[in-house]
Amino acid sequence: MRVGPILAYCIGIAVFCLMDAAMKALVSSNPAVAATFWRYLAALPFIMLFWWREGRPAIRRDMWLPHLVRGGFIAAAAFFFFWSLTILPLAEAVTFAFIAPLLIPPMGALFLRERMEARSGLAAVAGFLGVVVAVGTDLSAIPADRLAGVAAVLLSAVSYAVSIILLRARAGSDGPSMVSLLGAIIPAALLAPFVIALPDQRLPSSADVPLVLAAGLSGAVALQFIARAYARAEAQVLAPFEYTALFWAALFGWAFFGEGLSVRTLLGAAIIIAACLWQARRQPQPA
Repeated sequence: MRVGPILAYCIGIAVFCLMDAAMKALVSSNPAVAATFWRYLAALPFIMLFWWREGRPAIRRDMWLPHLVRGGFIAAAAFFFFWSLTILPLAEAVTFAFIAPLLIPPMGALFLRERMEARSGLAAVAGFLGVVVAVGTDLSAIPADRLAGVAAVLLSAVSYAVSIILLRARAGSDGPSMVSLLGAIIPAALLAPFVIALPDQRLPSSADVPLVLAAGLSGAVALQFIARAYARAEAQVLAPFEYTALFWAALFGWAFFGEGLSVRTLLGAAIIIAACLWQARRQPQPA
């Protein structure tokens, strides 16, 4: 069955949240830079299977520079976000990261010359209002020791938005398997020197190996769905559906870490889903 770009994107976001849960467990007892490196290294065997299944496409010379730039932003976004999970609850970190979808449509218009449509902007605003309902508006209620975590999430969100625009620029020409392959090899290579410089914990313990494998597999599968979505739809069409991550983050945070799942969060998630369904009425343009 052929999966449409919106459904593919939503599946990818859900699986990415599952990866975030595995990473939150990892960074609770390991350096964030090491855990991030392990995540990309563990994803490589699974990504190689997707690459092999698609006929082992060759890495062309023109791919290296844009994917090197994209890989740098991917590595930065992942490290800052996973480090923030050592401080913030999963749903809270994902909530602050929702600045990224707001940046994707204007960046798509600026760098990819996509036409910015009012409907996409309104859907994004409606989704963000759902976030406001879920977490409230009193930023002063954030404890001082969590401000560093919030700053890390915001840096991650900006880096993520740039990486998504670069993914959109390359997904149609390079294909999902190549985007996924280079999206794992390059961040791992960029993070490797920092891991080597660590005095200890360069390798995961035997107890952490299942978490590393779970993070690698879920990350590889999620990126396949998201790359396929961006190869067939504009960035501004898919951006509002990033907000569905709030529901999954709250659910996994409650299920795996005992983090609270409030009525306010559920109400915000309902508003976000309603905004996404309204956005889905717009037929995505072929890439």
